[in-house]
Amino acid sequence: MWLVLDTNTAVSALIWQGVPGQLMDAAIVGRVQLISTVPLLAELEGVLQRPKFREPIFRLGMRIADLFDGYAALVERVEPADLGGPVSWDPDDDQVLAAAVGGLADLIVSGDDDLLALGNFQGIAIVLAREAMRRLQEPEDQWDKP
Repeated sequence: MWLVLDTNTAVSALIWQGVPGQLMDAAIVGRVQLISTVPLLAELEGVLQRPKFREPIFRLGMRIADLFDGYAALVERVEPADLGGPVSWDPDDDQVLAAAVGGLADLIVSGDDDLLALGNFQGIAIVLAREAMRRLQEPEDQWDKP
């Protein structure tokens, strides 16, 4: 299964683990492949450097650079697809969609209400992390296709 994590989901996986962290663990052991693009990685690096994340990252015993570098090494970098113009009002959301289309993702994993409201984009389902985990635990032919 090929997944694109939006930036907030990636931050959650890296810092607070939870269900997004379980998806990252699945990527580490090869059960899923995470997809990203240079623009999404740049956004993640910038977000991780925000002051509000310094203390949680420090409590993990990590440096921001190490946390980011580990994630960057885990993902398959793809070229973002040309969406032909804006799809949503938020250019950051369009970057997630472009990554998913460019990487032929099975799912976009997000907690963003605007992305989730789309339901799917060009046949790629947009789901919460817990739904992605549910799908990971069943055979592919059982997945709800849009």
